[in-house]
Amino acid sequence: MTDTLTPSPGLATGGRRVGDRVFAGLARSAGLVILVALAGVAVFLTVQGLPAIGADPSKLRGASNIVTFVGPLLFGTVLAAAMALLIATPLAIGVALVISHFAPRRLAAPLGYVVDLLAAIPSVVYGAWGYFSFGGKMVPVYEWLEAHAGWLPFFKGPASGTGRTILTASIVLAIMVLPIITAITREVFKQTPQLHQEAALALGATRWEMIRMTVLPYARSGIASATMLGLGRALGETMAVAMVLSASGAVTFNLISSDNPSSIAANIALNFPESTGLAVNALVFSGLVLFVLTFLVNFAARGVVARAERKVS
Repeated sequence: MTDTLTPSPGLATGGRRVGDRVFAGLARSAGLVILVALAGVAVFLTVQGLPAIGADPSKLRGASNIVTFVGPLLFGTVLAAAMALLIATPLAIGVALVISHFAPRRLAAPLGYVVDLLAAIPSVVYGAWGYFSFGGKMVPVYEWLEAHAGWLPFFKGPASGTGRTILTASIVLAIMVLPIITAITREVFKQTPQLHQEAALALGATRWEMIRMTVLPYARSGIASATMLGLGRALGETMAVAMVLSASGAVTFNLISSDNPSSIAANIALNFPESTGLAVNALVFSGLVLFVLTFLVNFAARGVVARAERKVS
């Protein structure tokens, strides 16, 4: 007597469930939509920005050509984002380690929630805080830096009397990207194989030695990914920088004076409403530069993560 096997009603003819095929189709469609949207943004920025290449200097706010118009903005964008990462990354890794390995469980969970809540605060709130409160409190610090570290080009002054400097904007940006980097690195730290950690402790390693030998190497690619995501947030931040920074368009490494470079996003937000004609095209061209910069950063991040994963494997 032979039994006949009847296919399950939930299975497709090819052996795959209908739900799996529907989900695969939706996933491909979502990916295609993202690619189309990204291509559309690139085409729009290119078409609208190219006329600014030969724009008259009167449309470029005093710049002689589009390169001298975008150059200081690009410099300010990269400088503010780099300093924000320099401040936020070590702090985020430390906070993530405290939450995942050092703090008691009843304290780690609320601390994680508080850090995550920082990501829900609108950027305009950070900007208002930096403008009305934090900037003024930094004035004595900048005066002290000018007096005791003025021999360094970063603190040669004269110190700003309002505190609205590129350093203040970078600190605000660091606080904004802190929850992104912390959340990702915390989850990566938790994924470290427990057997590796227990083996290190069993061999006599201290908790810090265990973290240095097992957790940090395992999480290297995750830390790189988190840092690059934070960099992308810092590069594109608009309102907080626009409100905090007193920009003059200067290209300088002096972090505490009133002569500060602006960022691309903040410059677009401040000048777009009153711009017309080729002035709009110039702002769109600067947006194209920021778009390309962000793309290159993400592309480099993928390379860093892939190389780190190969080393771990």
